[in-house]
Amino acid sequence: MGCPEMLALIRQLVKHDGISETLLPEVFLFSSHKPQPRVPLMYQPSLCIIAQGRKIGYLGDREIHYDEGHYLVQTLPLPFECETFASEETPLFGISVSINAATLAELVLALAGPQSKEGNAELPKPMDSVAMTIGMEEAVIRLLRALHDLQAARVVGSNRVRDVIFEALQGAQGPALKALVQNQGHYSRIVQVLTQMHSELADEISVEQLARRANMSLSTFHHHFKQVTRSSPIQYLKRLRLIKAQLLLSHDELNVTQTASAVGYKSVNQFSRDYKRYFGVSPKQYYSIV
Repeated sequence: MGCPEMLALIRQLVKHDGISETLLPEVFLFSSHKPQPRVPLMYQPSLCIIAQGRKIGYLGDREIHYDEGHYLVQTLPLPFECETFASEETPLFGISVSINAATLAELVLALAGPQSKEGNAELPKPMDSVAMTIGMEEAVIRLLRALHDLQAARVVGSNRVRDVIFEALQGAQGPALKALVQNQGHYSRIVQVLTQMHSELADEISVEQLARRANMSLSTFHHHFKQVTRSSPIQYLKRLRLIKAQLLLSHDELNVTQTASAVGYKSVNQFSRDYKRYFGVSPKQYYSIV
């Protein structure tokens, strides 16, 4: 399901391939005129709406397809891999809307109804593709129109962002978004552990310690952690550290030795081996390129 108006509005604002800032700090546009191979990355909690082109996200054993008929809902900053399909004839164009925790909590409270109990039900998916609805399409178009006008962006821009998040709450990923602020059940406890892992990346972290924080037995913690992230806690932590390391190296903030220490590696040699295995180049090679 294409949307010519959405595509036209994005095209007028995008001046180059890659990420483009807009009049609103929580909204970005992106484009590409060539395919991008499968690469590791990590999105912050956001909605990724495709106007043209398509992407595939790889999260563990899951393939998540999203194109102009779908949008991606990312509720947690999970390490995953992404492949972009685009060409000169059919370039990729899209818009990314950050999910602000305060805005989300306010909307969830306003929509408050009976909270579902997990029981034996499958945990919410922290990342998934959702079919575009007419309501979401209209909300995104209103947001894009506001981005074309400085006064409109200043006066009603935040309301237009709220409209888009509201539509996402109405969709299939609504339960995953609501679970972020309802603080109940196994999913919420795994989310809290993931948040701590991100903030304590340089510290020594054991699986036993994480299980205690989640107030779960070791086997129960492993089960629910893998159900949410599609990886084991150790695999997740390693990917998280390596992607964080790449971000530090790309911003030229630290050298390789400092970067290894900043993301929790005690051995620079081990860091270099893991980095090359994951990204295909050594950290020193990457550091010299950027």
